[in-house]
Amino acid sequence: MPQYQLLTVPYNREAAVNYATYWAYRRNPRYYSFDDIGGDCTNFVSQCIFAGSGVMNFTPTFGWYYIDLNDRAPSWTGVIYLYRFLTENLGAGPYGEEAPLSSLKKGDVIQLRLKNRSEYNHTVLVTNPDPSGDPEKILIAAHDNDALCRPLATYQYDAVRGIRIRGVRYIERAGSARTEETAENTETTAE
Repeated sequence: MPQYQLLTVPYNREAAVNYATYWAYRRNPRYYSFDDIGGDCTNFVSQCIFAGSGVMNFTPTFGWYYIDLNDRAPSWTGVIYLYRFLTENLGAGPYGEEAPLSSLKKGDVIQLRLKNRSEYNHTVLVTNPDPSGDPEKILIAAHDNDALCRPLATYQYDAVRGIRIRGVRYIERAGSARTEETAENTETTAE
């Protein structure tokens, strides 16, 4: 029986931001648009993250994947579920940690608890970070009031949290030539 192992590779931040730049004011027909049923913000950010990771996690209920409208993980479109997946994921797919705004990079995620709301309810993608963490200088891309290079400070929110994507894990059969080569390369490139 073949053995499998979990390998880590870098998250392609440029690919995530390039996707966000292209699709910020459009809807990719490969994905259902949730504009009329609760909002498309987390769906859009998941698409961006997937563009930068190339790996989904097909674990039922607790994974992160999209096949179609009726076959997707809650974390693909749900704000709190995306947070839980990214910060708790030990399996395949992107993984990260909650982080201050000052440590975010291009392609990272910000979630907002908009004014007068009881929980985090909006997800955006960082297109231009700011090392000081100044919301006036952090620019984002988003769906729901579609935006590209919008200053974070233009939102009215009561709470904000950053999610720093640290890398991407994928499963591959142990002993393959690609597995050995990738393992050597990831030792120096994974965050």
